Amino acid sequence: MGQPQYCLTKIQSSYSQFSKTEQKIADYILQSPENMVHKTIDQVAAELDVAISTVFRFSKRLGFKGYQAMKIALASELSAAVKEIVEEKITENDNEQAITEKLFNSNIRMFKETIQVMDFSSLKKAVDVILKSEKVEFYGTGSSAIVALDAHHKFIGSGISTAAYTDSYLQLKSASQLTEKDTAILISHSGKDEELIRVLEAAKKQGAVTIGITNFSQSPLSQKADYVLYTASNQVDVRSDDTFSKIIQLSLIDALYVNVMSSQKSFLKNSINKLKGYWGK
Repeated sequence: MGQPQYCLTKIQSSYSQFSKTEQKIADYILQSPENMVHKTIDQVAAELDVAISTVFRFSKRLGFKGYQAMKIALASELSAAVKEIVEEKITENDNEQAITEKLFNSNIRMFKETIQVMDFSSLKKAVDVILKSEKVEFYGTGSSAIVALDAHHKFIGSGISTAAYTDSYLQLKSASQLTEKDTAILISHSGKDEELIRVLEAAKKQGAVTIGITNFSQSPLSQKADYVLYTASNQVDVRSDDTFSKIIQLSLIDALYVNVMSSQKSFLKNSINKLKGYWGK
C-alpha cells in the first residue's frame, strides 16, 4: 500500500506558489473541506465561476490524477482526522501508558505529514546557501527561541561562524550588522510575529539571505523570506501547537545540520579529530 496523500497540508504548504485563480480554489477547499467532499467538479467550478478544466488542473497541480482522486484523498484525510481526535484525546482516566502512547503517536503523525509537504528542492537550496555563508544567525521567539539556540549549538561544529539571539532588541541589532555574505534563519510556527518580521526586514536590507521555518504558507514570514521550509503540526488538542511545532522544528534543524556536514566530509573528520584532542579518545 502506498503512502497516504494529504490534500489539506499540500494546499497549505504550496499556497504562496499558486496563481490567484488557484488560490481562489484553495481558499474554497480550506474554508470548508467537509462541504467540498460532497461537491461535483461542475458544482465547484460554477460556484467559483471558473472553468471545469481549471479545477481539474488544480487537482493535478497537487499531485492527484484528477478531481475525484483529490476528493477521495480529502475525504480520507477528514475521516482520519476525526478518528485521531477520538483516539488521541487525553482524558482524565488515561494512565501513564495511554498518555505516553497518545503523545508518541501524535508525534509520528506529525513527522509523516511534514515529510508529505516537504519541498526537498527548497531544503537543498537552504543547505547550499548555508554552505556558502560566512556567518549564519538563528532567530526565534517563544518556544522557537529554544530551537534557535539548539541550532547554534549544533552549527558551532560546522566550520561556519554562527550565533543565536532570542532577545528582540539583540536580534534587530545583530541583523542590522549582517552582510550579503551572511544568512539569517528565522523560526516561527505562525510566521506572524511582528518583531521577528522586523528582524527579517533588517537582514534583507543588509543584503543577507533569509530562510524562514514556519507552518503557514500565507504568513508574512513565508511571503518575505527568500527561502521557506514548511512544517506540519495541525495536531489534535493533546498539547499546544507551540510544543508540537518545537519538536518538528528541532528535527528540521537536525536535517539541515546533517546535510551541511555531509557535504563537507573532510571538515567533519577534522572537527572530530580536534574534539578528540581536547577530550581524549
